[in-house]
Amino acid sequence: MKPRIYLDWNASAPLRPEARAAMIEALDRCGNPSSIHAEGRAARAVIERARGQVAEAVGAVASDIVFTSGATEAAALALAGRGLKASEVEHEAVRAWTVPELTCDAEGRVAPDDPAASCLQAANSETGVLQDLPEGLAVSDFTQAFGKVPLAFDWSGVDMALLSAHKIGGPRGIGALVLRRGLDVDARILGGGQEMGRRSGTENVAGIAGFGAAAEAAARDLANDCWGAVEKVRNILETTIHLRASQTIFIGKEAQRLPNTSCFSVPGWKGETQVMQMDLAGFAISAGSACSSGKVRSSRVLGAMGLPDDVAQSAIRVSIGPETTEDQVRGFAEAWGAAYDRFRARAA
Repeated sequence: MKPRIYLDWNASAPLRPEARAAMIEALDRCGNPSSIHAEGRAARAVIERARGQVAEAVGAVASDIVFTSGATEAAALALAGRGLKASEVEHEAVRAWTVPELTCDAEGRVAPDDPAASCLQAANSETGVLQDLPEGLAVSDFTQAFGKVPLAFDWSGVDMALLSAHKIGGPRGIGALVLRRGLDVDARILGGGQEMGRRSGTENVAGIAGFGAAAEAAARDLANDCWGAVEKVRNILETTIHLRASQTIFIGKEAQRLPNTSCFSVPGWKGETQVMQMDLAGFAISAGSACSSGKVRSSRVLGAMGLPDDVAQSAIRVSIGPETTEDQVRGFAEAWGAAYDRFRARAA
């Protein structure tokens, strides 16, 4: 049986070995990190080490990192009750707390007219399009850009940023809110006052340890230009696909993009059909964001970019990582091309 090829890194990156090792070690810490005895202090030390690792990787101060259950909770903590403006290209976790008043251009780029009253993602999960973050921006979703492109919170001019561990090879179910020095948020989860009073609840020590280790490893990969090599593999994929099907539309290609993301469409060939066909062929891809309760549906993001319904409904996303090889993307392109030929034959 042929091994499956995972090409859905933007949905969730494979767990890094550094994160796995840190989590296993942390599971042996039996103390509650709020306890003052030796076991509790040992668990607390694990958390604070990870806080420092995440802070260094994102270019922030350790005391301004608030661990949460993920970027979704971080979004609620940063955005609830503020009525900030955002666009339709934002993740659902951001859209849930914002007012959809901002628009994007045909490449998915957004230019907030009032940054202090706006939320803007650093990169889009479906298209990979990068945004120019304006000085004084209230909140930014760093989830997809963190660890893939150079990004320093302290230099970004952003007041708050959202992070997620599993997008960088950490465990699922852990994330963080990053705060500009001097700013604070009102806790939404009340109780014991953990996380400096910003988020109560006994900390997920193992998850936090894995996040810290993944952040440190991701920063090292970025410094070593690991993602430059990934971009070359992504470009090989797109060139091969274009040679097989010249009418393929590569979405966001004229904008700056994440180095690992390719979103493309053959109008009339449903994205959900392609996802299922590629799954049967042994390749994991997606048709947009994974955060839609397992449903496959037409992309709201692509609609906001002004793309016709037949283009948006036919789009798929291939997102790769440092472990993805040229042979793997060529294998995908061959399998996709065979399915494309069958689609063309039926449409004739």
